[in-house]
Amino acid sequence: MSIDAHPEVDAEITDEIADELLDEGSVSLFEGDEGGLEYGQRRALVTLLKQRFISARTHPRDWAVLVEHERLLRSRLNDLFLDLQVDREREVAWKRQATSETGGRFPTILYDAAWSREETLVLVHLRDRLRAGLASGDARVYIDREDVVAYVASFRPSHATDVAGDEKRARNAVASVVKSGLLIPTGSDERFEISEAVEPLIPMELLQELLAALLAATSSGVAPEPDDEDLFEDEAGED
Repeated sequence: MSIDAHPEVDAEITDEIADELLDEGSVSLFEGDEGGLEYGQRRALVTLLKQRFISARTHPRDWAVLVEHERLLRSRLNDLFLDLQVDREREVAWKRQATSETGGRFPTILYDAAWSREETLVLVHLRDRLRAGLASGDARVYIDREDVVAYVASFRPSHATDVAGDEKRARNAVASVVKSGLLIPTGSDERFEISEAVEPLIPMELLQELLAALLAATSSGVAPEPDDEDLFEDEAGED
């Protein structure tokens, strides 16, 4: 899953650039430009590379471009040994490292950056709550910060004594997941909407594996070592 590897460009400056460059029919955007994509297509490609995912909810302009030009953007990602995953039902798209047909590994611009134990617990809980809410007919599913922190605390080994430190790590994990876009802020600092991207990014079989590993780690006091590429190896490499 990808994170923002570089500081975000100020939104106002981006919009100004967009207004200047949205000259329909022209793909030459700067002196010496030999690219073949229009501005909106390039912007969508960059967003796909920088973010863990894009969705119709979080990136409406880029999602619209992707739907219209999916094959073209997929081709550009394939040139970088990346595979584009699109869930049209949930309107979510993300990238992952392509795998050779021979089982070998291609050069990559992604780097290993596993979620922490606490972040993994947050994701497991969010997926469970999202599925329950959608099954009950909720159009949008919300969760409170304290609910998530309490869930993480329920996995604290009985011999753990650093309660304050554990709580701090749990709260930092919530903040990290918010930054990734999988928790969407609402008007309250303590309440979030769960992004539907959580479900396709964490398939059921992976959820079961994570839960088993976390339960085993809780009883043994040893943190699990997640290694699933779809969930943990999907971050844009830094310069």
